[in-house]
Amino acid sequence: MIHATPGRARDGAAPHPGGGSRPRVLVLRALGLGDLLAGVPALRALRRAYPGHELVLATPAELAPVVAATGAVDRLLPAAEPGRAVPHALDWTGPPPDVAVDLHGNGPPSHRLLMDLGPGRLLAFAHSETPEVDGPPWYAEEHERDRWCRMLEAYGIDADPSDLRLPRPQAPSPAPGAVVLHPGAGAPSRCWPVDRYAAVAEALRARGRRVVVTGGADEGDLVALLAELAHLPDTDVFGGGLPYDRLSALVAGARTVVSGDTGIAHLAVAHATPSVTLFGPVPPSRWGPPDHPRHRALWHPGPDGDPHGHETDPALLRIGTDDVLDALDVLDRLVALDAPGAAPALGEAP
Repeated sequence: MIHATPGRARDGAAPHPGGGSRPRVLVLRALGLGDLLAGVPALRALRRAYPGHELVLATPAELAPVVAATGAVDRLLPAAEPGRAVPHALDWTGPPPDVAVDLHGNGPPSHRLLMDLGPGRLLAFAHSETPEVDGPPWYAEEHERDRWCRMLEAYGIDADPSDLRLPRPQAPSPAPGAVVLHPGAGAPSRCWPVDRYAAVAEALRARGRRVVVTGGADEGDLVALLAELAHLPDTDVFGGGLPYDRLSALVAGARTVVSGDTGIAHLAVAHATPSVTLFGPVPPSRWGPPDHPRHRALWHPGPDGDPHGHETDPALLRIGTDDVLDALDVLDRLVALDAPGAAPALGEAP
């Protein structure tokens, strides 16, 4: 857990009337890894806007190392519900938060969860069922990073949606220079078929590339199947949910990351690692990487699907193995151009 340093506020403010040494900002984003990383620009904007406050983030406890890496949060308040639902309650103690910020969603449940704590001020999107919230309107088609920054801008808080980078991990990569394949996602509808990942792996290995596969704690069978189909040695299989420090080091040191629309794609962006992200139910205009040559978002336009569905989305099935290999070829050429002595191609911006 991240702990605040006791004592006076960083801007020298007087002790808080409620009895604590610092006023507090409570931010709700009790979601997953990718959601947290997409919310980093908003968190950093809040840190700059409230330099003397203790910034408390209500989010799953297992994300503590990622929260620490953002440099924006003083304390993590464990909060999570199955299916990304709004928590039933928050284990908040002491005086009400001076400011509460709803970065979780747009529904009345998250508004009311925070309002029940009696904050001095609530920053949130407007909703017809909570007319007491005077925030800006919600736009369903908006990109997730832009969404939360726009909300804060409406309250007079400067926010930069491109402020995404995380510090480079201190630990060495367990597979430096490898192409990382991550076949899993939060729902089957966002999982590209495993046999296609295997075909990509075999093609890359035939070119002399090292290919490794990763997966979450509950994706062991999927990782094992991909490793078997692609004839990967055990040294190149990282299943079981790597601890964040190892996963972060693996991604930061990778040649490229190939995945669906899931947390590891956002981690590649945070570490400026070239990536190929496969989109299906939801278009990249809402969850895709920044518009930068090092990131390739593959998407065949069509009707929106269910991002939490139980079958692979038809739009995702329209992406073929050649599409992925072609995208990797483009990135390889850019890496070659960005090599020492060549004109910069990939650059340093996110």
